[in-house]
Amino acid sequence: MKYLIRSARITDPRSALNGKKMDIFIEGGEIKQIRNHIQTTEKVKVIQSENLFVSPGWLDMQANFCDPGNEHKEDVSSGLKAAAAGGFTGVCLSPATQPPVSSKSQIEYLLSKARGNAVEVYPMGTATHQLAGDDLSEMYDMKLAGAVAFTDDKKPLKDAGLLMRCLQYSSNIDSLLITHCDERSISKGGLMNEGVQSTAMGLKGIPAIAEELMLERNLAMLKYVGGRMHIPFVTTKRSVDLIKNAKAQGLAVTAGVAAINLLMVDTALEGFDSNLKLNPPLRSIEDVEALRRAVNTGVIDVVVSDHTPEDVENKEIEFDYAAFGAIGLETAYACVQTAIKKIEPEQLANCLSIRPRIILGLPPCEIKEGTNANLTLFDPTMEWTFERHHIHSKSRNTALIGHLLHGKVLGIINKNQFVSVL
Repeated sequence: MKYLIRSARITDPRSALNGKKMDIFIEGGEIKQIRNHIQTTEKVKVIQSENLFVSPGWLDMQANFCDPGNEHKEDVSSGLKAAAAGGFTGVCLSPATQPPVSSKSQIEYLLSKARGNAVEVYPMGTATHQLAGDDLSEMYDMKLAGAVAFTDDKKPLKDAGLLMRCLQYSSNIDSLLITHCDERSISKGGLMNEGVQSTAMGLKGIPAIAEELMLERNLAMLKYVGGRMHIPFVTTKRSVDLIKNAKAQGLAVTAGVAAINLLMVDTALEGFDSNLKLNPPLRSIEDVEALRRAVNTGVIDVVVSDHTPEDVENKEIEFDYAAFGAIGLETAYACVQTAIKKIEPEQLANCLSIRPRIILGLPPCEIKEGTNANLTLFDPTMEWTFERHHIHSKSRNTALIGHLLHGKVLGIINKNQFVSVL
């Protein structure tokens, strides 16, 4: 298939063409030409829009497709449709399924189910066997099968000795350890951020120190052992400072934030909307402002969807008993653009495309002639209202329906396929 992208602003800070409006001709999945204007008599699919930006394809480092085990909430096929609608050409899959992804055969299963899709799957394996938090998983076998990182998802590695062994082993096989920071002996039973809002609502809070205390411990262990560590969810101002200081000391630590945690604060839970019952929780306005600054300055490396599908039986019930989590693939980019209106397109490309691939050790995705066309098309100025028909996930657990958002994904190109989101 042949594609011609007309007059798109190239958004790739590593490219000499960054910021320039160019035509891009793609044939057989490869970028053949980038010119000011390309004329052709060939039969091509022309892609154009009034304010078209093109970025290296985005990669989401945190999504759960519930496959295997809970395919009624999501499966690989529906999850990839949601990812494409959100502008992602790649997605890292959480191993927190039923059963957990703890073996070579399970990694191969996920890769097989995604084969041929425009959106590439990057499976992650469990750090501990079956997420039990006792013994190391078969990391080496899973890496050979295609696992890009190891994590126990939102189950923190509470045993310090186990964390040390995970770091040592993952370092020996040149792999990334992703570990969630939450001291459960403090946060257990919490339903939302601890603060004025939780007190007013009469709900048990999740204190910021539960995240910060474990983050301090994990950074201390990283300094002692070495290796590479990624903190998937940073949500507090002090956590941002801890990450910044650790990087200044030369530690190989990177960090992410969920897009919804940039957009909304804990006061949004005033109406007891269970779709805003999240783990980690929405924090205070002071915390959120610190997170936005950290994304803008690069202290936080990546923004993730934290796509967590749930069925109505687990969400449309009393707030206390509702499950944590929300879908987020279709809205992740718009949440960032809405929350940080003055964010530069180049910084968006950094946190949605370039940094995720560097952190995971994946080949770079570039906009230049002779490379594979792996692209995300978007308009950072478009305003739109998110409605139910925009949802491609099997689940509907989101509080953003009816919200006016800024920034719209227009489509993706990858593996010689164009998926339009218009």
